[in-house]
Amino acid sequence: MKILIIGGGNMGMTYAQSFIRAHITPKEDMMILEKSEEKAAMLRQKDIGTIFGKPDQCIPKADLIILAVKPQECQEVFKTIKPFTDKQQVFLSIMAGVKSETISTALDAKKVIRAMPNLPAQIGMGMTAFTSSDEVTRIELVMVQNLLNTTGKTVYVDNEKSIDAATAISGSGPAYVFYFMDAMINAAKEMGFSASESELLVSQTFKGAVDLFNKNNFTCQQWIDMVSSKGGTTEAAMKSFRNTDLYDDIKEGAHAALGRAVELGKN
Repeated sequence: MKILIIGGGNMGMTYAQSFIRAHITPKEDMMILEKSEEKAAMLRQKDIGTIFGKPDQCIPKADLIILAVKPQECQEVFKTIKPFTDKQQVFLSIMAGVKSETISTALDAKKVIRAMPNLPAQIGMGMTAFTSSDEVTRIELVMVQNLLNTTGKTVYVDNEKSIDAATAISGSGPAYVFYFMDAMINAAKEMGFSASESELLVSQTFKGAVDLFNKNNFTCQQWIDMVSSKGGTTEAAMKSFRNTDLYDDIKEGAHAALGRAVELGKN
């Protein structure tokens, strides 16, 4: 399968490197289309396939075309590549909010897979939700899932609306975690720890808590109850969080992200 990635940004480069590292795709079958000459020159130094600057040179050769550009750029990209596409090609889009129907109509494409990865894909710890049009064959879907699995874990969803929801939870989610970590790191500094000590305390606490959650069958609330003791320090913190409606604020933020994902699709 010859793969073309449109867009040489973080996710485009992550995919190219992950596919090659996992020996699923040889460098000879990997292509990247990048309009920026400066970025294209940088990509050529990384030896992750053939880098192209014009669509007519690479699109007709591709079996799978990965749309890894910003959603705001999609219409420009569609106009640029449409003259060279073929109905037998499979299109995998990771553009937030851009619906499969939009892609299908703009490119006259039948085989469309829409996915939402996240930043930890860069280290093979990503989470990707994906869905597909009915015209994508089971073999093609399995091949694409194997590619996505090189960047972490995947989940297939039947309803495309779930992709927007995944955008709000796992797609944007790392930023929520970093936001919470940043607050805790700064609290640690205020308590007298150095910057490096604060970062170690917080990062290892997050890693340990997540690993503990994954290796057991307890709910988050059950873990909170285990850490908390009546009249203790954890209870004091949890009471403060409840008094400031932090729990509801986090959910509200996720719903705001979902609203923006839906809005991007309409635009």
